Amino acid sequence: MPKVNGGRRAYHSPTRAEAAERTRRAIVASATVLLTERGYAAASLREIAELAGVARPTVAAAFGSKPALLRQVLDEALAGDDEPVPVAQRPWFAPVWEATDPAGVLDAYAGVCTLIAGRAARLFEVVRRAAGDSADCAELWTTLTANRRAGAAMVVRRVVETGPLRTGLDFDRAVDALWLFNDPAHYDALVLRRGWPEVDYRGWLATQMRVALLGPGVDAPGGG
Repeated sequence: MPKVNGGRRAYHSPTRAEAAERTRRAIVASATVLLTERGYAAASLREIAELAGVARPTVAAAFGSKPALLRQVLDEALAGDDEPVPVAQRPWFAPVWEATDPAGVLDAYAGVCTLIAGRAARLFEVVRRAAGDSADCAELWTTLTANRRAGAAMVVRRVVETGPLRTGLDFDRAVDALWLFNDPAHYDALVLRRGWPEVDYRGWLATQMRVALLGPGVDAPGGG
């Protein structure tokens, strides 16, 4: 049998691995609660550890630092889990690729944006507020902003594969418009603060996207 670490046998304990994963999940869940309730600066690793029921060194060992923990929390909120699968390859993103006309693509993407914002809008706001005081959060905010625009560009490419943009709208302006509407801040304002039902928000968002990219009078698939 192969040996590692100076001749010691390699050893893997499923029970230990499961316990480590439960600990990791508890830390992420606790960090999510405290970051959204208190903000980045006020949510200490010590308090996150206490809420998770672990020692502070355990948090540091698992994630390294508070900025790294925040990134992990955000990654899991955006994706829905910790699996290393890009957002565009997730099953819930598939309707964007499966749509066969521009309105269908945008309606599906409005659903994707609503789903992501439901998990991540509060965390986006945490990062935005902390960006002025924390270099790490400023860098993270820049990354989030760039990633949103890259996502918008990917969806606009899918739109033009299935049909034309409205007359006079070029690709870059279409990306800018979709980038504006995929901002979770809209969800934060209308759903979390104004109390809109998610179904109403999704319908509003789809309509705004269709009008901006396709022009007025373009119905959702099926005439909705």
